[in-house]
Amino acid sequence: MSIVDTTVPVGGPTLAQERRLVTAIPGPRSQELLARKAAAVADGVSYSIPVQTVAAGGGVLVDADGNSLIDLGSGIAVTTVGNAHPKVVAAVQEQVAQFTHTCFMVSPYESYVEVAEALNRVTPGDHAKKSALFNTGAEAVENAVKIARKYTGKQAVVAFDHAYHGRTNLTMALTAKSMPYKSGFGPFASEIYRAPMSYPFRDGLTGPEAGKRAISMIEKQVGADNLAAVIIEPIQGEGGFVVPADGFLPAIVEWCNANGVVFIADEVQSGFARTGTMFASEQFGIVPDLITTAKGIAGGMPLAAVTGRAEIMDATHGGGLGGTYGGNPVACAAAIAAIDAFENDGLVERAQEIGEILLARLTALQATDARIGDVRGRGAMVAAEFVKPGTTEPDAALTAAVAKACIAEGVIVLTCGTYGNVIRFLPPLSIGDELLAEGLDVVAAALAAN
Repeated sequence: MSIVDTTVPVGGPTLAQERRLVTAIPGPRSQELLARKAAAVADGVSYSIPVQTVAAGGGVLVDADGNSLIDLGSGIAVTTVGNAHPKVVAAVQEQVAQFTHTCFMVSPYESYVEVAEALNRVTPGDHAKKSALFNTGAEAVENAVKIARKYTGKQAVVAFDHAYHGRTNLTMALTAKSMPYKSGFGPFASEIYRAPMSYPFRDGLTGPEAGKRAISMIEKQVGADNLAAVIIEPIQGEGGFVVPADGFLPAIVEWCNANGVVFIADEVQSGFARTGTMFASEQFGIVPDLITTAKGIAGGMPLAAVTGRAEIMDATHGGGLGGTYGGNPVACAAAIAAIDAFENDGLVERAQEIGEILLARLTALQATDARIGDVRGRGAMVAAEFVKPGTTEPDAALTAAVAKACIAEGVIVLTCGTYGNVIRFLPPLSIGDELLAEGLDVVAAALAAN
């Protein structure tokens, strides 16, 4: 399937699928909003793209000044089905007209159960599963840790180098990078330990070698008898789209299974067709005990989940899981529609097609520019890591300059990485081939100009 429509419905109006610059970025109306933001919003809430969004859909985002930008970020992998996807819009509108809230813990409703049933069906593994719904990825991660501790009766948790798991106190402890996520916000939750990640570009180890290294550290510094859970992103997100070497994740899973340790896959960013399979875990042949999801789950509505083995999920006492807004009925309606689109609209295959385009173009650029040290990723989750030529020394300044130049030319790209030297590509799966190619042309030109 190749999506090449020139217009896309977005809940009523139609957006031309084109890059269009009417003003400089940011234009005057966007500048007005940014000035208001500076006066009214806490400085700690920053932004990457200096535009006032008024519409988005397909592969574009339109600002208040009439500029149309190519979207290669999907709101950090949230609008994977496409912004304002017609199925999601219709489902949300219908649900809003019925009721907006009861709190599932007060008065249950079918859509929550239907989302749980869908998650139990589509997540890896054919074992009996159950789910619980929350609001954010960080909430899902925090609850997965709670569940693992309750089930095992143990407290310690191991996370990995370059990990990002959220901004709450516990998830900041799990997150590796200090700035901007952790600096000045401690003390953090206790009984959190860190193991070395498989990072082929930087460590040169095979998967089994990297697995042996991590397991040795876990055994010596934590001990299986004390360890409730190991949590890892199968493909790391904020840490730089690090794809572990083949064999690394299976080695960790095998060790966890043999030692009564709950293996948690954090698929908040990599889940829901993003990597060319419904979940990145499938790329590595692993079946998590628990899996956390959010971002792409509901087409832009706030929803998150923990799904896992029924006996683990049921270890928590009644009332131990939940929250006022967790599994909000409007978000659940959106999730049902989004999951329908993932399963029935060819979006998994589309992610694979997008990945082929991204990897081919970026690899070609890498062959002619030694500043691209590594190109990696799966499906529509691909990154380029920038270094000083002939070395693995990170070049964060070049990365920032290229991203800034792309945005000025109407292409939204996002940076990431422990060293701030990675540009990540997360286009919505509704983007057309021609628009994607044009966006990559702009990236290439920005790189050449810097």
